[in-house]
Amino acid sequence: MPWNSLMERTMKEIHEQEKTIDDIVGALKRVPIHPRVVTAIKYAHALGCELRIVSDANLFFIETILEHLGLRNYFSEINTNPGFMDEQGRLRISPYREQIRKSSHGCTLCPPNMCKGLIIERIQATIAKEVGNKKLIYLGDGAGDYCPSLKLTELDYVMPRMNFPVWELISRNPILIKAEIHEWSDGEDLEHVLLQIVEGLLNRQIQLLCWQQQQLIASSRRLLLQQLHSLQGLSQYLSREYRF
Repeated sequence: MPWNSLMERTMKEIHEQEKTIDDIVGALKRVPIHPRVVTAIKYAHALGCELRIVSDANLFFIETILEHLGLRNYFSEINTNPGFMDEQGRLRISPYREQIRKSSHGCTLCPPNMCKGLIIERIQATIAKEVGNKKLIYLGDGAGDYCPSLKLTELDYVMPRMNFPVWELISRNPILIKAEIHEWSDGEDLEHVLLQIVEGLLNRQIQLLCWQQQQLIASSRRLLLQQLHSLQGLSQYLSREYRF
């Protein structure tokens, strides 16, 4: 059974047990989140990374946790299954809205409600239109994160969590992954690996900008010398032609 269908059934059973939305919110706020993950999100955002979520969870769960941690505004986009409260006060979970119009997304690797690979392809098409050579860093741990990992290019990075389904799938034949693979194990490791990648990209960008600036200065210097040489030649010509 797809995860969103299982969650829909679970929410129905919880409602029948007379549990309220407030009970669900309280439980979500108690979900343990490694503090270094929160730090990594804030630091990556401060360094200029645009953060997006691609998840087979649901919007209600994700937004509740992000708002509790003070992280909602750090993410520009959340791609997930809709979650909302109906008139009876029951939490409802629906399939991902962009793919429910199709009978099938055609991907044999992903559950029927969501192909994360298609979402990544849409994001890639979007950033391709923007200025600058942007790269993707994809983090994941579930089997559903394998398909989007296959969509990444040689310029991108994928961070599979060690000993989790996506890591196991990638490890079977890593040559299928074009992106640079960086493993991680826990929240502290995630922070270290992610920020190492981001800082490395920033350093290379700074080096490129410095090199471009040096080339511009050298080009301007050559042009200035050429102009001075031309002026000297003109001065000598005028001196010869207009002697008094």
